Amino acid sequence: MKIARVHATPLNVPLDYAAGGVRRSTSLSACHVEVETDDGLVGHGLTAITEEEVAAHIINAVAGPALVGLDPMNHEAAWNKLYWLLCPRGQTGYGMHAVAALDVALWDIKGKALGLPVWKLLGGARSRVPVYTTFGFNFLDRDALAEAARACVADGFSHLKMVVGHGALQRRDEPRPLDEVIREDARRVAAVREAVGAGPSIYIDANCSLDGFHAEKLALSVRDCGIAFFEEPVTQNDVRLMADLRRRTGIAVAAGQNEGLAYRFRDMLAAGAVDYAQPNVVISGGYTQAAKIAGMAEAYNVPVANGGAFPLHNMHLHAGLAHGGRVEWHLVAVDMMKKLYRNIPEPRDGWLELPHGPGLGFEPDHEAIAEIAKLPGSAGKGKG
Repeated sequence: MKIARVHATPLNVPLDYAAGGVRRSTSLSACHVEVETDDGLVGHGLTAITEEEVAAHIINAVAGPALVGLDPMNHEAAWNKLYWLLCPRGQTGYGMHAVAALDVALWDIKGKALGLPVWKLLGGARSRVPVYTTFGFNFLDRDALAEAARACVADGFSHLKMVVGHGALQRRDEPRPLDEVIREDARRVAAVREAVGAGPSIYIDANCSLDGFHAEKLALSVRDCGIAFFEEPVTQNDVRLMADLRRRTGIAVAAGQNEGLAYRFRDMLAAGAVDYAQPNVVISGGYTQAAKIAGMAEAYNVPVANGGAFPLHNMHLHAGLAHGGRVEWHLVAVDMMKKLYRNIPEPRDGWLELPHGPGLGFEPDHEAIAEIAKLPGSAGKGKG
């Protein structure tokens, strides 16, 4: 069996946020990838949180042609070839997004060829995974945020994540003083805690939008709200700053969803910078590399968790490995999944059952993808 064709499609997907009585229109960008073998098997993959048109061009013009003729079952050989083609000096940007999407597609082919789901190929540690829901976005005011949080708890979610920071460093020219940003963040976190009571866990995510000083001020101001972890608290996932934040505040730190190569996780783990490592298979080099990162975290006795959404792909990693953790049910990204794929599972009482079909266990809706690809849209919007 050989790889015969590779094709990537850039997408900007119009979406609807819905939680309780709260509704909001938004969008997310993604790059859908398909790899076809000479005997007719087709595997699909995805990458996101990047410029979708750039990722698609890399795959169609450079990475895809390099895979043609290779055996898709040899995922290590394919991954190594793509690494030296796209990231020979340790780059962790667009090239690794392309590698991730292609690696996911190759594992889908492997599962279909062997008649097994990807999570069993990865080890089959469990047939269901716990989830947390990301519901609290910056377009919600305090009242809407509280209402959405209550709705999520009513739907069976007891682990809730919300955004803080609001692109603070990126938008300093507006001006938006960081002190004002984090003061409002503290009020928003307190509003969610008051809305849901003491039981549910609350997670906060700054998306690398704060400096060390303001991340520490925010962490200390919300510590009484019982924060389960503070995700991507500082710019660039700065290892030194995250290690300092952990020591100075006692709050758990999570990071890694946008990291492209394993050495970044090595540095975080060796420095004691994270309490949760967060490789994301659609960004961090696919299953081939994310499994190695999870093993490295296990050696440090640091748990792993899904960050950066796309639970349908990441659930296989966390179900397959004994060191797997909680999967992110990101409400906007899930709406995207529902528009792109058929036969996707839904969580129940905070758990997500893994599919038993071969490969990823869900398939692209080609008609829907073709229609979305025709929609007017600009690259760079909706990186979620």
